[in-house]
Amino acid sequence: MVEKNIRIKDIARLAGVSVGTVDRVLHNRGRVSPEALQKVTAVMEQIDYKPNLLARTLGSNKNYRIAAILPDPNQDPYWAQANLGITQAQLEWAQYGIQVELFLFDLLDRDSFQKTAHRVHLARPDGILIAPTFYHEALPIFELFRETDTPFVLFNTNIPEAKSLSFIGQNLHQSGRVGAELMNLGQHEKGTLAVLHIDEDIQDSVHLLEKERGFREYFKEKSKVAFDIVDFNMNPKDPSFEDQFKTLLDDKSLRGLFVSTSKGTAVAASIVEKYGRQDIRLVGYDLLEENLRYLRAGVIDFLINQNPKRQASLGISHLVNHLMFKKGTPATDLFPLEVITQQNVESYLGSGIH
Repeated sequence: MVEKNIRIKDIARLAGVSVGTVDRVLHNRGRVSPEALQKVTAVMEQIDYKPNLLARTLGSNKNYRIAAILPDPNQDPYWAQANLGITQAQLEWAQYGIQVELFLFDLLDRDSFQKTAHRVHLARPDGILIAPTFYHEALPIFELFRETDTPFVLFNTNIPEAKSLSFIGQNLHQSGRVGAELMNLGQHEKGTLAVLHIDEDIQDSVHLLEKERGFREYFKEKSKVAFDIVDFNMNPKDPSFEDQFKTLLDDKSLRGLFVSTSKGTAVAASIVEKYGRQDIRLVGYDLLEENLRYLRAGVIDFLINQNPKRQASLGISHLVNHLMFKKGTPATDLFPLEVITQQNVESYLGSGIH
């Protein structure tokens, strides 16, 4: 029987010899006693083992350090999902000598982002995974990484001028267009549509601006109904937040809300439910626990799934492929724009692909 995931130390254990002995046999280097050679080759024949790239790389005893820079997962359940992806990657690659270290910054603090990124730069890791949520502050950081020839992968937010090894995420402009198409379905009366950026510094968040741009562009090009599209930057910590939101909901011409973030989607849904405006359409992001509850209750109509857990995990895998296996990585690895509704959510969650 072929053991696809057999490792050098597994062969050593089965043959009753050291890992170094197996390494010398595999790479035909150094002295190996005839008895040890016979034991190792017998095990390899028994399991139909063929040295592959992984085995040869492991035999070099080269370890790699990867730094993952992302917002504090305690601040936002979206980033908690990304953190789970990092944890998954840590467990997956630790047995192969890959060390993945997490560096967290305050989601709402530019200075915290810069300080954390500088700390990573000074630590000189072999590769870096980064979620560059602050556009202007990220640009000089990328220059530092390039100066030291440190490969880095972006996820969640694409900044083309970063010249990164790879970007993993979604086409956010197209995401906004999908949100608009969902909003437009079955709409026949003109009215107001609101784009909500909740608890975000919108001027430094290019990923959210791209969503809004795509949303507006769709209605300009495709919709047969004349909508007045307005946007709001809202802070839940502002004492007047709920009053502002209620004023928006009191507008009888309001037809729908497009919320640009996953955490903001739950906030918006709670206010919509509280004031009984479930006649309006609500389109938001991600399969967070609170969002799923409002989707099942019919408060949220559509969720666009961004899959932050898989984004982060795949980012580490791309760096490992580049560092350990010298394999090329895609310049962009775009995830599909998955639309989740009340009718398909259970089958999607049950599929195990999220």
